[in-house]
Amino acid sequence: MKNINQKQIIRNSTATAESDGNTGSFFFEPIDPREEARAQTIEAFTRLLIWFAEGANVTQRGIRATVALYCVRPDLINGITLEQIGEMGGIGGKAVFSIAKDFRASMGLVA
Repeated sequence: MKNINQKQIIRNSTATAESDGNTGSFFFEPIDPREEARAQTIEAFTRLLIWFAEGANVTQRGIRATVALYCVRPDLINGITLEQIGEMGGIGGKAVFSIAKDFRASMGLVA
């Protein structure tokens, strides 16, 4: 087995990166925290809107939006229960519980 020292490996990888036109700026350019936060917010908001849109009609999308609020900020819907959400949307409590379970799983929230 051939012994290669660490300096030789670094020299070879640097030469390869430079010959490929890659200066390694990924590791040297600082990440703007505001840009990173903006990108993460857009990603989260997009996932939420896609989850809402999976409802087949406007009523189901409204139920999904209300269930999302129930899971994340119940104070914004005056603390109503899943059964009450179901009654307002014309579906049973078990169906609303299933929607809440799907929301938590889709968003990576712990039940």
